[in-house]
Amino acid sequence: MSSARKRTTPFILAALASFALCAQHATAQNYPLKPIRLLVGFPVGVGSDTTARTVAQKMSEHFGQPTIVENRTGAAGMIAAERLVASPADGYTLLMMTGSETFRPAMRTKMPYDLVRDFAPVCLVASTTYLLLLHPAVPARNVKELIALARMQPGKLNYGSTGVGSSSHLAGELFNTMARVNIVQVPYKGSTESATATAAGQVDMSYGTIVSVMPLVNGGRLRPLAVTSATRSALLPSIPTVDESGLPGYERSVWFGVVAPAGVSKEIIMRLNAAIAAGVNTAEVKDALNKLGIEVQTGTPEQFAALIRKDIDVNTSIIKAAGIKPE
Repeated sequence: MSSARKRTTPFILAALASFALCAQHATAQNYPLKPIRLLVGFPVGVGSDTTARTVAQKMSEHFGQPTIVENRTGAAGMIAAERLVASPADGYTLLMMTGSETFRPAMRTKMPYDLVRDFAPVCLVASTTYLLLLHPAVPARNVKELIALARMQPGKLNYGSTGVGSSSHLAGELFNTMARVNIVQVPYKGSTESATATAAGQVDMSYGTIVSVMPLVNGGRLRPLAVTSATRSALLPSIPTVDESGLPGYERSVWFGVVAPAGVSKEIIMRLNAAIAAGVNTAEVKDALNKLGIEVQTGTPEQFAALIRKDIDVNTSIIKAAGIKPE
């Protein structure tokens, strides 16, 4: 190669790189130019779907382009997640991710995607809590008394979950580990079935979402002992947290947040983050979601990424401590 050509090549490469950056910036400034798809891995009407539809409406209003919710159910949300990872990194396909995704790396021997490598966190949207529920015949009025009872009768008490490796299962195993007790898991197909079994006395306790169990609580068939979140629920402010009621440091929440495929430009991520945060942090949206036991909780993409990494580590530790074998 001639010396003149050697001198020219770096300038050409720099010019091409500059052109690419300018084109990317222009694309981000004009985003979005067409409808956005927001994937949901669960059926219509559940917490993630309701939250997604609220976000979609606010994004549509903000951007002036439709945001269409697309339910891709199956494999506990993995079908929707795989669809996201296979989509172009242009910001036009998003996913309403749930905290249950962070269980998966420790629950499966092989994953078709990597949560940290293949997802670009956009914005945490909301969280909800479980109610720790007892059958009225169980002689415990707070978490401290429940722990004492479980220690006196190791392996005699049991709790209903929504399946092996589910969020409620891990909530129960975290309780066992932290309280140094052995309350035996009994898996059911869903939160309603688990709560109904508790009300019928088939199991002693369970972890249920607020909205799904309130009819049984109001009817006196279940005793709410505590909420599993770090702070009290706005829907049930008189119910203490597990931490307050006798097990310091305990916290389990179910969260929902929007992610994009890895590679979406930082500018588009920030535009989406601002639109979502502004849309859900209104009195109207907060009140509507609070009535469903869901509380708005937003932050930066970096904060959301840190939450995902932390929950992967925490859930991996719980799963190992409980001796749950990956599939």
